[in-house]
Amino acid sequence: MQESPVPDAYVARAQFTTAIVDREPLDQVVKLDTQTTRVFFFTDLRHLQGRTVTHRWEFAGQIVSEVDFKVGGPRWRVYSAKSLKPDETGKWTVFVVDESGWPLHATIFEYGDEAE
Repeated sequence: MQESPVPDAYVARAQFTTAIVDREPLDQVVKLDTQTTRVFFFTDLRHLQGRTVTHRWEFAGQIVSEVDFKVGGPRWRVYSAKSLKPDETGKWTVFVVDESGWPLHATIFEYGDEAE
């Protein structure tokens, strides 16, 4: 098994949320109904200063968005957002990867109404 190129680097927190307030997630969501049209993904990164980290948004096995962040310090909080359409129901995944493509974290949320 290959080791991480940055063994002490990690994602301290990662979560989907309905809003970011003062650089912190307002809540934690694992399921959203189709009345919600925007979701945020928050990460608290550690020991990745000077590196580029990407939030890779995937839906139905396809990459739909990639947001790059240049990490400026030993603890760095970042977030990205996605507008959601009512026909994009199902599981969404955000992978947090470094510039080499090494996966640091993955989180899933479900989008859709309870009746589906």
